[in-house]
Amino acid sequence: MIKAPSGDVDYETTGHGYARRRRPDPRIEELIHAALGDARTVLNAGAGAGSYEPADRYVVAVEPSARMRAQRPVAAVPALDATAENLPFDDASFDAAMATVTVHQWSDTARGLAELRRVTRGPVVVLTFDGDALDRLWLADYAPELIAAERRRYPAISAVADAIGTDVTVTEVPIPIDCVDGFTEAYYARPERFLDPEVRAAQSAWGFVDAAATARAVDRLRADLASGTWDTRYGHLRTQPWFTGALRLIVGRP
Repeated sequence: MIKAPSGDVDYETTGHGYARRRRPDPRIEELIHAALGDARTVLNAGAGAGSYEPADRYVVAVEPSARMRAQRPVAAVPALDATAENLPFDDASFDAAMATVTVHQWSDTARGLAELRRVTRGPVVVLTFDGDALDRLWLADYAPELIAAERRRYPAISAVADAIGTDVTVTEVPIPIDCVDGFTEAYYARPERFLDPEVRAAQSAWGFVDAAATARAVDRLRADLASGTWDTRYGHLRTQPWFTGALRLIVGRP
């Protein structure tokens, strides 16, 4: 029996290649692990293929998609088939909790964040994107439909912060030029990567853009790369070591 999607993306049919294309970037990983503090037990909600899970702590992972669970590394703990909105744990069960690039896909973000706060004694760490800053990336000029779709998906940063603690920090996360986690901003300096359908397939945003709009964006980008127009406008990014776009790390403590 095929289970209905628990969020806004059906990863049973679209989740191919996530473990290969969406690898944890070590510099982003360092920030996340530092935010977990001295926690020894960690809940990872919306755990996907296991990106950013610490290997030196006791981790419990929750992931509703069987396809994503199947892509977890052999060394990773198996993920439980459950959702953030209905966590099967007692209050204050974990030292810390984490949710990386997942809260926008939950069916009820507010409930999921409340559940994370309920089962966690210490910090709740959320890696997400600020919808108001998505147009910092040049891709907005080529695929405005994608930016519009993403803005509708991402919860307000203030709403996430209010839900996960009373002592909250929000940090703009700089993205390195050679970032190996294949979300859209990871390729700010490598525009040719967006011409690859496998790259786009590992970015759920494109699933909310119709085929005609995607084709227009890709065709225009291909033409501008061939003519040199993209490099005239944005070529400085090819050697810019960091890009500060919409990626945010939100840490809430009780």
